[in-house]
Amino acid sequence: MEEVSVRPKAVAATRSSELSRRLWRNKWIYVMLLPGVLYFLIFKYIPMYGLIISFQNYKPFKGVSGSEWVGFEHFQRLFTEPDFFNILSNTLILFVMNILFYFPIPILLALMLNEVRFGLFKKVFQTIVYLPHFMSWVIIVSISFVMLTMDGGIINQMISYFGWEKINFLLSPEWFRPTYIVQVIWREAGWGTIIYLAAISSIDPQLYEAARMDGAGRLRQMWHITLPAIRSVIVVLLILKIGDVLELGFEHVYLLLNSMNRNVAEIIDTYVYTAGLKQGQFSYSAAIGFFKSFIGLVLVMLANKMAKKMGEEGVY
Repeated sequence: MEEVSVRPKAVAATRSSELSRRLWRNKWIYVMLLPGVLYFLIFKYIPMYGLIISFQNYKPFKGVSGSEWVGFEHFQRLFTEPDFFNILSNTLILFVMNILFYFPIPILLALMLNEVRFGLFKKVFQTIVYLPHFMSWVIIVSISFVMLTMDGGIINQMISYFGWEKINFLLSPEWFRPTYIVQVIWREAGWGTIIYLAAISSIDPQLYEAARMDGAGRLRQMWHITLPAIRSVIVVLLILKIGDVLELGFEHVYLLLNSMNRNVAEIIDTYVYTAGLKQGQFSYSAAIGFFKSFIGLVLVMLANKMAKKMGEEGVY
């Protein structure tokens, strides 16, 4: 009996020492992971404690522990707010436009860049399309304002030159969404190609050589080799994009928002800013944020499940 009781302890000690050796052997890898872990811990997990105030009538001078508990009152208010469904529909429309018009652009750019054989041109083009990503939305919207304004804007000058009537792009509600999606493509499309180009670079060149020997042209190689090889990457990025269904970004839309286009431009992010910071309704804005996060989580889980049913790896 004594020998049997000692054996599990010996096995546990062996496993512990093996784990310690493995951790020490890969210590620099864990050191490299540390900033990312701290980022998610500090800015993603610890702030989740603040979601408690969405179930309270939060008063800053009373704190979380001293504020009155009101349950689902703020969520009920959210779903009965007269403007809520208009704001939700505006958010969903912009999200669908992102999926339909923006999401495919980085894939197409990566496929085209992969076909470029002149190295210098490829590097220059990549630099040009990457550059807007490093500009803030303030700069992007300011440049757009200079180009689209009716008073000397180059776009309206061209329209006037051809004899057509000038268009008020910045104040017209019908032009808000096209302007928004063009700016998103302009700023982010080039940067989005990086992951796809990395995935394409890992494809075995022998596959292309075999395809050329069978008489396949570049379009055939792209369709039958490149796209299937990066399909799993496309699916993962699409799932992550779906998780941001209600997270379009505050700054960009807020800079385009004005009293004339508010009916189509007001989204959940700008509504949270108005209700939470301008009007001091912290609990109500926290409830809206909770709702956004919950919807994103559910959609990621559903999209991941569908991807696995279709034979893809998914996110987890």
